[in-house]
Amino acid sequence: MAHVLVSPLNWGLGHATRDIPVIRTLLAHGHEVTIAACGNALSVLRQEFPDARYIEYPDYPVPFSSGHLFVPKFCAAIPFMLQATVREHETLEAILAKDRYDLVISDNRLGVFSSEVSSIFISHQLHYHLPLLYWPAELLAIPVNRYLHEQYDRIIVPDNPPGPLSLAGKLSRPDTDVARDRAFFSGILTGTRQIACTQDLDYLVIISGPEPQRTILEKIILEKLEIIGGSGVVLLGSPQSPKATTRIGDWTCVSYVSTEEKAELMNRARCVICRSGYTTLMELAELGKDRALLIPTPGQTEQEYLSWYYEQKGWYHSQDQNRLDLADDLELSRHYKGFPKMSHTAENVKRLYDELLAGYLE
Repeated sequence: MAHVLVSPLNWGLGHATRDIPVIRTLLAHGHEVTIAACGNALSVLRQEFPDARYIEYPDYPVPFSSGHLFVPKFCAAIPFMLQATVREHETLEAILAKDRYDLVISDNRLGVFSSEVSSIFISHQLHYHLPLLYWPAELLAIPVNRYLHEQYDRIIVPDNPPGPLSLAGKLSRPDTDVARDRAFFSGILTGTRQIACTQDLDYLVIISGPEPQRTILEKIILEKLEIIGGSGVVLLGSPQSPKATTRIGDWTCVSYVSTEEKAELMNRARCVICRSGYTTLMELAELGKDRALLIPTPGQTEQEYLSWYYEQKGWYHSQDQNRLDLADDLELSRHYKGFPKMSHTAENVKRLYDELLAGYLE
């Protein structure tokens, strides 16, 4: 039995939830798993795997901005993040000194690698997209990424290979020989599963994002519910607020729900209205949703690129938050085709284990 350390970044829940099928597979093959994480990521994985071993392992603060100052604020935060990465790596060395590990899996934690233990990095961003104004920084990121990727034995890319089925577009395209040599394209990886149920909801609205953008979108959505028609559920994404449910006509508004409840609602919904975060997009692909409206968080360049990319591919309609006309945009969303057919998580994670992970563990 091998011992694996899995450490996801705590920037939202996406890194933790896409690690769920990987951890399930490791446990199913009889390996011991220790999860090193913090915050909500740690909480979610504790709920999913109550019998696993856990280490409280702080990561770096989220350099999100409230709007279009995201890029300069992110750049200004880089020195602090580098310092935090050095501390993160020192902490890892202390963890590895206390126990025997056969493999380290880092989901986007830049300091979680070892020269003594085989290390694998999980990321869908092999290339960083920035607005044209910041193109020198985008070019500078290429050699930085190359140095980062050199620290790992392999890179698991939760996307299909570059081509017509790529979910991340240019974000997951290898820029360097190092990335090309190390990349393993796993396909979709998500903890959200398809379940047999009736699609009895016209709409599911998932409101998320850093403040004040979360509140701004909530206000836009709630003001338009009664003129949309149909029935639906609005998830307000406010776990800090007391859990509460209110009714607006045939709509139900909930302050927050568990990840299991959210997955059930996504399965039941005919149309999903949401941010264009990559984890959510993988969930839509996993569930085979053929209708969605994407609203990228203003200033978050990855979400803005993915929304544009999906619009160009004809998969889902996207609209900027400040130009949103909910009734018109939902009507436009009917004319998009959703994702083409592709392999799903169960098949992907089996291939990931057989073709990559088993080579380090068996």
